Amino acid sequence: MPSIRQKSLFAAGAIVLGATVASGAASAADKTITVAQAYPKSFAVLGHTPTDLAKELATASGGTLELKIFDPGALVPVLETFDAVAKGAVDAGYTAGTFWAGKDITFNMYSAVPFGPATEEYFAWMTEGGGQELQDALYASHGLKSILCGVVTPEAGGWFNKEINSVADFSGLKMRIAGLGAQVLERVGVSPQLMAPGDIYAALDRGVIDATEFSTPAADLSVGFDEVAKYYYFPGWHQQSAFAQLLINLDLWNGLTDQHKVLIQMGCDAAIARTLAEGEALQAPALAELEGRGVEIKTLPADVLMALEAEWFAVTASLAQENENFKEAWESYTAFRDTYAKWRDVGYLR
Repeated sequence: MPSIRQKSLFAAGAIVLGATVASGAASAADKTITVAQAYPKSFAVLGHTPTDLAKELATASGGTLELKIFDPGALVPVLETFDAVAKGAVDAGYTAGTFWAGKDITFNMYSAVPFGPATEEYFAWMTEGGGQELQDALYASHGLKSILCGVVTPEAGGWFNKEINSVADFSGLKMRIAGLGAQVLERVGVSPQLMAPGDIYAALDRGVIDATEFSTPAADLSVGFDEVAKYYYFPGWHQQSAFAQLLINLDLWNGLTDQHKVLIQMGCDAAIARTLAEGEALQAPALAELEGRGVEIKTLPADVLMALEAEWFAVTASLAQENENFKEAWESYTAFRDTYAKWRDVGYLR
């Protein structure tokens, strides 16, 4: 039985053609899906991606498939999207697996991995190396379907109001950080704070937190973090590549026609390509603008990165002992990376 992605790749022409037929066997029943968006529309790249997806699906389906996109908090608080979608109170959410560590830390493996690979390698593991199947099984156990639906290329290491010259400088900081990177920083004395994207600026401005990571320079610029923090550190060791998701109630997903499933998968695959290109194109101009505003662009010292990487492997060892889902994901991920390393080493310029 071909997968939804295989159908979308090998039968794309026929599906899109069928979607334009106004009547007859090729027509699908009309379907409207409510989507709670995690990212304000003003955010660069991911902010407008759900709206773009909705427009494309309406056109490709001949009007039979509608996504109704709602601003963050309009339907449900952002960090409650998981439960709301699982229960069917909301049909879907445009979010990220990094938000769901409280449900199972393994969800983070399918969104962003500290000291992880660039997008092409990460996406290869997810789609061709076993990651997607593991993700599907884990989300299905919670009544959910997760589709990769956008990508964020290397993020910044974070915004700080003091310089980070050693690992000791992290100690005592209250820092907004999502995902597995929070586990690493907690080991060096940080108090991690998980916040919805739209809440971070005010928290940093009021001193509720001392520092934050969020996203890429273009996205961070669109939020205005330069107004409330002085030092901007790189690289984003915690998220070299991160996937956004379309999170759908599993019963709703299973009830969709094959046509609508394929169109959604195709639309999300296109969103990954589009966000990759747009995200990469925007970063250099954004960095230049931030520097023009007086932001100090800084690099984390090599010994700090080495110390954080050592803590990361301590985290993975601990989590693999505690959590069978994480162990399975980590073993699949590392086995793929070990095999891929030969191609990475000989095929790419360094």
